[in-house]
Amino acid sequence: MKVLYFYQYFTTPKGAWSTRVYEFAQRWMVQGDSVTVVTSIYDKSDLRSTKWLTRQDIDGIDVRVINVRLSNRHGFLTRLCTFALYAIIACWYAITVRADVVVSSSGPISVALPGLVARYLRGRPLVFEVRDLWPECAIEMGILRNRVAVGLARLLEAACYRAASRVIALSEGMGEWIENRYGIHNIGVVPNVANSPSIEETGRIEPPLPAWAESRKLVLYSGTLGVANDCRLIVEMCRFLQHWEVQDIAVVVFGDGRERVKLEEIARSNGLSNIYFLGLVPKTTVVVWLRRALCSLLVLRNVPSLSMGSPNKMLDSLANGVPVVENTQGWVKALIGREECGLSVPPDDAEALARAVVALARDGSLRGRLAANASRVAREQFDCDVLANRMREILLSSY
Repeated sequence: MKVLYFYQYFTTPKGAWSTRVYEFAQRWMVQGDSVTVVTSIYDKSDLRSTKWLTRQDIDGIDVRVINVRLSNRHGFLTRLCTFALYAIIACWYAITVRADVVVSSSGPISVALPGLVARYLRGRPLVFEVRDLWPECAIEMGILRNRVAVGLARLLEAACYRAASRVIALSEGMGEWIENRYGIHNIGVVPNVANSPSIEETGRIEPPLPAWAESRKLVLYSGTLGVANDCRLIVEMCRFLQHWEVQDIAVVVFGDGRERVKLEEIARSNGLSNIYFLGLVPKTTVVVWLRRALCSLLVLRNVPSLSMGSPNKMLDSLANGVPVVENTQGWVKALIGREECGLSVPPDDAEALARAVVALARDGSLRGRLAANASRVAREQFDCDVLANRMREILLSSY
């Protein structure tokens, strides 16, 4: 099977972003498939390019890099332009690259354009992978408000669902939303994975942590510091911890985004000595810290569509036996409650977040039970080999 994959954020384990496409492609190639990925340059990726268009062999994956740079620090109009430019140029590959099946992986919804070109101009089966509910997320967060733009985005979204031989959603809730809104039934669910090789390989190297971290219990956040991730809640949580004179807990924040400068300024202005912003680091480095963490944090704005996603930060934690403290209202909350692999707190409640962290720090038996369940859930429900094979079967059934 020849797979042509349109995904604008492709990253290997050396980067600081989801490696889903890389991990799946590695497993498909072992089974005799070939994979071509058309991507761009994301600031969390390890990809580099000095030319406008390059072709790179990355561990056997044929990667076509369009040198359009994406950053979470960009404003809405800049991001819109980079999305559109990538989509237009990617249409050339949709026409010229041979493939048995084409995958368009959204968001953003603009990535659907080359998939539609491949479907209607080249007659290739299209699989539409929905990582985020675009444009629904942008609309609910107030990012996309222009009526004409909203209408066009919804038309493109509907066209994708109609054209797709199969739709892949990253959660059951997302699949149900798509089915209810658009009345389609050709939906498969393949969540993100919890046991990539990058996590396993780091067991060979355990560099020492800074002195301030060695003697304290670490609470970890790793991800985008943007408008969707309610990271101001983390800073506010640290205010409670400091006010309660909790001296043995340090909060470590990995990541970057438009909110980072504001968050650091809030922490400084409040004199917080228990939070550390360490910026972007490779996923392998995050794993080293995770293995020594008390727990990890998953905080999102209280927006319905955001609660349907499949957060990598949570799954990386589960894979390392680290309980998750989260504030969502969707399937993640249900999973945490059912499997007892973390703690859930109400949205917008920094004090509840702080109390949950303290509870884990003070109750070793609770933390141990949640950690054991985290490892079990990672193995049983989010195994990479199982999920890669599930998606491969969906691709094979699409043509």
